Amino acid sequence: MSGCRAGRASQVCAAAAIGLIAALSAAAPGRAAAADAAPAQDIRDIRGPKGILPAWLLPALVAGGVLLVLGAYGAWRWHRRRRLTPPLQPFEIALERLEEIRRLLDPASVREFSVAISGLVRQYIEDGFKVTATHRTTEEFLHDLLESRDAALAAHRNLLSEFLQQCDMAKFAGVSLSRQIMESLYQSARRFVIETHAAEEAAHDSLPAT
Repeated sequence: MSGCRAGRASQVCAAAAIGLIAALSAAAPGRAAAADAAPAQDIRDIRGPKGILPAWLLPALVAGGVLLVLGAYGAWRWHRRRRLTPPLQPFEIALERLEEIRRLLDPASVREFSVAISGLVRQYIEDGFKVTATHRTTEEFLHDLLESRDAALAAHRNLLSEFLQQCDMAKFAGVSLSRQIMESLYQSARRFVIETHAAEEAAHDSLPAT
């Protein structure tokens, strides 16, 4: 009896041993695969640091874009206004320059004043009436004025003669002029510009329409 029990026990132990070996054999591939997978997941390529934009960059880009848009709009307005605004007429330019010359109404600046105001009147005549007035002596200019067919200029010949001769005395002879005389010359130049322009406008309006 004891021998039979011993034989059965050894058979049971052998079967258990075989089952344990089989179980271990079945689990071993899974462990090996897990062991192989772990290094595969852990070993990765080295990557560079992730870029982070500074906080001020976006507001700066927005502000730059706004400035570009405003600059383009301003340039467009300037060009448009320049196209729409007609050029100044000779009498308008002369009146603007007269306002600038007013600061020279001082006996200490008599020569500078005489040069500026006589040059202004000559330039106005040349631009507005197409009569050569600059770079000519007073005598040459007045002689040509007699031959001019422009009634507005002819009507002011005596005023121009006295005006230019007084300016020449201050420019070339060094004659001193009082503030009262300088003021009179200034008003003569202004009156000449206004009256000749008005006469030209009246003559133009009286022409028959074509």
